[in-house]
Amino acid sequence: MPRFLISFDDGSMDHIPDGDWPEVGEASHAVVREAKAAGVWIFGGGLLRQQATIVGTDGAATLGPFPETKAVVGGFSVIEVPTREEALKWAARIAKGCRCAQEVREIMAQLGIRSFDELVGRGDLLDTRRGIEHGKARGLELSRIF
Repeated sequence: MPRFLISFDDGSMDHIPDGDWPEVGEASHAVVREAKAAGVWIFGGGLLRQQATIVGTDGAATLGPFPETKAVVGGFSVIEVPTREEALKWAARIAKGCRCAQEVREIMAQLGIRSFDELVGRGDLLDTRRGIEHGKARGLELSRIF
């Protein structure tokens, strides 16, 4: 069954007045309890607002961007549901509880892929309609690619 990452950017909840945090916390936790009861909850949590550490392929660690200079994830949920439409419904419930918009993305491993190298040559996993129907592709002959 597909798994989806539902997330929001750091700073997306900055508009919430201090006095509303207990209510927002309870509303958010209520959605998590509902997701657990429905058997769709895998994992989730908030992330501290901090400078990231980037670890390169050689293992070297360097300081990353500050959250104020780049959009970074502020919190996330991983759910397992049969369809993207179902994931969007859960995202809407989370958005209402958190009082901020949510981004929804399917997790790559659910496609049977364990690494980016395994994606090479797997055109069958692409949704080519979006590329072909895009306005910038108008007039291009793409049949040899797709």
